[in-house]
Amino acid sequence: MALFAIGDLHLSLSADKPMDIFGKKWEKHAGKIKDNWLQNIGDEDTVLIPGDISWAMKLEDALCDLEWISCLPGKKILLRGNHDYWWSSLSKMNNLFDNMYFLQNNYYRYKDYAICGTRGWTCPNEVKFNEHDRKIYEREIHRLRLSIEAASKNGLEKYIVMIHYPPTNEKHEKSGFIEIFEEYKVEKVIYGHLHGTDSFKVGIKGIHNGIEYILASSDYIDFNPIKVLL
Repeated sequence: MALFAIGDLHLSLSADKPMDIFGKKWEKHAGKIKDNWLQNIGDEDTVLIPGDISWAMKLEDALCDLEWISCLPGKKILLRGNHDYWWSSLSKMNNLFDNMYFLQNNYYRYKDYAICGTRGWTCPNEVKFNEHDRKIYEREIHRLRLSIEAASKNGLEKYIVMIHYPPTNEKHEKSGFIEIFEEYKVEKVIYGHLHGTDSFKVGIKGIHNGIEYILASSDYIDFNPIKVLL
């Protein structure tokens, strides 16, 4: 019984949107994910999926992608990414599958941990960050706090956080997300969104101030779910 993570599945089973335009590594990537998943994950395991799940624009069009994920072994905890336009009301989505839980302003209990999270946003930086970005950034910080506080109010004191965007800028400067992680003594932060070698280099990774940061973008982990907790 272990906890795994893999982000940015970018499925498009109901539409013709091949991902290999982003490089040969993405050729038939769904098949790679499935093969690796079946080899490593059992029904008693749980998998965190931090966003960019399906290219569909509407929930009904995303259903075949979600069903594909549901048919794989294990419990799945899903978070919204910036491309998940199909994302609908939480109650509607959480009534779709017995083995999938959608995370937004809430939390999921895993053993004695709370799995919390929010989509996140671009952090303040020197390249591009305007007032529109600031509004979304501050809203996402608020949503992160709501998620962790919901778990805290129910007596949970150990936290693992999923966030789609990296929680820092390219210089790894402290953000509002990092401040909350450190305030609540979050143990691990799993994120995705970054693609390509240049982007991988700027993502915060490893242990910083007692918190482990894990990049779980599909192409970064070679489409093979990584174990983040035994």
